Amino acid sequence: MYKIALNRYIFLLAVLIFFHLPGVDAQVLDTSAYGVPVMRQVVDYHKLVQTDSFRRMVELRSLAPGIRYDLRYGTVNNFMHTQMYRPAPRVTYLRLAAARALAGVQKELNAKGYGLKIFDAYRPYSVTVAFWELVKDERYVANPSKSSGHNRGLAVDCTIIDLATGRELDMGTGFDNFTDTAHHTFEALPKAVLGNRKLLRETMERSGFTAIKTEWWHYFRENDRGYEVLDLPFGKLRQIGK
Repeated sequence: MYKIALNRYIFLLAVLIFFHLPGVDAQVLDTSAYGVPVMRQVVDYHKLVQTDSFRRMVELRSLAPGIRYDLRYGTVNNFMHTQMYRPAPRVTYLRLAAARALAGVQKELNAKGYGLKIFDAYRPYSVTVAFWELVKDERYVANPSKSSGHNRGLAVDCTIIDLATGRELDMGTGFDNFTDTAHHTFEALPKAVLGNRKLLRETMERSGFTAIKTEWWHYFRENDRGYEVLDLPFGKLRQIGK
């Protein structure tokens, strides 16, 4: 009986510890219709950041002022043909470690006369759901039952610009091109285009980002700290960051 009681005590203690670790507290996460725990309350996000600063969402220009923005989902110039972020954001975010890594990419490119342009970084989970309900193709949009690195503040869609002209380097397709031509394995392209893609990929990988096969613009960091799926509007994140 003593062993049974002790084992029950250890089990209950383990459960209590688990559900009070940052990022897994059941009380601060809602379960989506796709079965994914999602953080939707700013106050809960704020509490987590106080316990673990690496969970903080960082505005990218605060670490790399020269980064350019072309936040497509705040406009109608995207594959959905509608404004997905309302009101349109003027800034975008990644988790602290990912933002620092991206600043390193910007610094390396600047030394070569280039810079980064960001199409998207953090993306609220509800937008991922909207993408999926239209496309339903995991090669190009995230399945909301798995969520996305964008929802965790770990993924970024980007390209390279020439600092002298401000123009994007030719990558062979535009952003959000859902064809094989956008794949990293597609090589029926001019050498200059392949070289531009290689420059972006190798620079991103040196800073710890990983490419996905089907989109030359999409890079992500591993979820090594169990970062939560967020569905927080940009306006709320801006208020917290002030």
